[in-house]
Amino acid sequence: MSPEKLVRMANQIATFFATQPGDDRADRVAAHINEFWEPRMRAQLAEHMAQGGEGLHPLVTDAFAHVKVPAD
Repeated sequence: MSPEKLVRMANQIATFFATQPGDDRADRVAAHINEFWEPRMRAQLAEHMAQGGEGLHPLVTDAFAHVKVPAD
């Protein structure tokens, strides 16, 4: 998947959860990514984050610490 599409999808998730009440928004973004994204997509997100995470919503970057990245 292209990095642009991956960023767009992650940002859509973050935009949704940003409108929700509570202080656990980043946790909910991570939970959604862990539940619905296949391991390859999570690995691509990790690669994008390693390269600086350009274009990602701050909620995605906060959530990334809780994303389950598959081992190589």
